[in-house]
Amino acid sequence: MIEVIPLKAFTDNYIWALVSKKSVYVVDPGDPNPVISFLEENDLNLKGILITHHHFDHTGGIKTLVDKFNIPVFGPSGSKIEGISNELKENDSIRIFEQTFKIFEVPGHTLDHIAYYSEDSQKLLFCGDTLFSGGCGRLFEGTPLQMYESLAKLKNLSPDTLVYCTHEYTESNLNFAVVVNNKNEFLKNYHSEVQSKRKNDEITLPSSIGKELKINPFLRLNDENIISNASNFSSSILTKEVDTLKAVREWKDNF
Repeated sequence: MIEVIPLKAFTDNYIWALVSKKSVYVVDPGDPNPVISFLEENDLNLKGILITHHHFDHTGGIKTLVDKFNIPVFGPSGSKIEGISNELKENDSIRIFEQTFKIFEVPGHTLDHIAYYSEDSQKLLFCGDTLFSGGCGRLFEGTPLQMYESLAKLKNLSPDTLVYCTHEYTESNLNFAVVVNNKNEFLKNYHSEVQSKRKNDEITLPSSIGKELKINPFLRLNDENIISNASNFSSSILTKEVDTLKAVREWKDNF
């Protein structure tokens, strides 16, 4: 059994530590210091690093950790990330402890973005900045169509898949979601739960695919309420899901 532990970094990042017995892999260590502290405090051994995309808040700790621990670094093939020793592409797989993780290419936020998914004894998804709880990543490099196709891969996973994204954006995402999907009572109730958690500085992750299908406007693009509100925002008639995603993303970027 893999234990997944959040290590807080910067203002709202989570570095996910995958722990089994005395061994650890970390996902997207933008800052090496929380990782090193966690290892020393718990007498653990770092065995490797998993990277989802090239942004510095996900990669900044690679060099320090590799120099200190001499470990492999898994990451997207063809990326500009320095330090990747094991390049990964669509349909590749890697073994982490007793679980196999399949690789999805999920461009949109960046062009090199990948996600790690296991459906063994535990259903785990490490999706970086592609899918957030209640939202998705900004389109810094990719197109609305690329993000739409990437999210389609993830929304079709088992509903009980645990979703480990890398930022505590849930409350701000839901502040927007309850506007664009204002007839969604489940969403409104969950928004209140999240607000209470954040007042107490409690983590809102992991989410699950099943929960995201109920609350996340970027996974609910056929919802008539969302289509209507997004059409009003964009002053256009939206008939395709990808066009609704584009409108909702632009709305969120300016919310």
